[in-house]
Amino acid sequence: MYFLYSAALVLTFILATPYWLFKMLTGGKYRAGIAERLGRVPERVRSAQPGDVCVWIHAVSVGEVLAVSQLVNELRGAGEEKLRIVVSTTTTTGQNLARERFGAENVFYFPLDFGFCMRPYMRALRPKLVVMAETEFWPNFLRKAKRCGAKLAVVNARISDRSLPGYRRWRGILSRVLDNVDLFLAQSEEDKRRLIEIGAPRERVQVSGNLKFDVKPPAKLPIVEQLRAAIARSGGGPVIVAGSTVGSEDRAVLTMFSRLLGEFPNAVLILAPRRPERFDEVAAMAQAMSLRTWRRSVADLDTTAVSGGVLLLDSIGELGSLYQLGACAFVGGSLENSGGHNILEPAGFGVPVIVGPHTHNFRDIVGLFRRGDALIELPQGHPEQDAETLHAAVVSILSKQASDKLAHMNEVMRSQRGATARTAAALNRLLEEAQ
Repeated sequence: MYFLYSAALVLTFILATPYWLFKMLTGGKYRAGIAERLGRVPERVRSAQPGDVCVWIHAVSVGEVLAVSQLVNELRGAGEEKLRIVVSTTTTTGQNLARERFGAENVFYFPLDFGFCMRPYMRALRPKLVVMAETEFWPNFLRKAKRCGAKLAVVNARISDRSLPGYRRWRGILSRVLDNVDLFLAQSEEDKRRLIEIGAPRERVQVSGNLKFDVKPPAKLPIVEQLRAAIARSGGGPVIVAGSTVGSEDRAVLTMFSRLLGEFPNAVLILAPRRPERFDEVAAMAQAMSLRTWRRSVADLDTTAVSGGVLLLDSIGELGSLYQLGACAFVGGSLENSGGHNILEPAGFGVPVIVGPHTHNFRDIVGLFRRGDALIELPQGHPEQDAETLHAAVVSILSKQASDKLAHMNEVMRSQRGATARTAAALNRLLEEAQ
């Protein structure tokens, strides 16, 4: 099985080489970490204080890095003086955040799933415990780690609606891969059921909760106080934040806001499209609708009177902090069938949340809030109806008609915290077995 998998991987790699060579020549992010991905252990990692016990955590991108950040702190504070924790990522954005959080000497790009790429890391790090965040089931990696004597755990494990059918089809093979894992810590009972269904040994699967409920709110960036002062100076408010919007959602949000100004003439909209390549398009759309519009990249917030207008957040990494300014927040990717985005960012600041009907990427989180009557979900409708339903939802929050949602939201947040402590305790027990 592993031979056939490796052969298929080699073939895929060869066929994709021309594409990746082109991308590497035309885009710097595709060149990032190529040597590390091919098995070269960076000197900064190799020469760092080795420690007697190494834990290797793999977190694909920004979301996973944020989820495991508090877990790393819990493990480091468990009393093991010579514990070294290293973190690998797949994406460049995840790599940058991980280096900032854990130190560059402890962070590297995850190697390709070939034996010759994995071996140098196994020899250099000699991990006692390998931890994968969410659903990173790399067959060769899991087998190599197991053969090196490491205990293996999957934390914050979830099986999405989209990936479940594929896992089911390959259950016969996947069950052999998952047999390498010593412990699965699932986000929910449904994820536990799905893990067992696709081949995880029942006795090794537990529910520990979702680490993302324990993620601390983003650090307060300078723009938060700058914008707060600009809003106060111009008599602005209330503030509506629309984050990670895609496709037709930007037009719906802008149409909603244009109508809202008739009722709240000093309202401020912070609009953050999901993809940078759409910044120009959305700015032109707002101006065509005669909305006063400022772009974050060029606006002087010390002099700009933002009351009654739109601040287009054409920047990266600031949305999470700016949610705290909102009287309410619409989390995008949910009116369009994109699966939605993380509602915990605004909810963590106590900001009432509005989403569309398409939230399957965050099924369990949204389900908890739904069952707790702690958010507003817009119905399925045509794009031309979205602005109207979004407007009604925003007005219900601003006019205090939906004030109970906020109390329920805080109750849900309180009830779900503690997953990090439970996960750390389980990993420490596994680490004791490995020594």
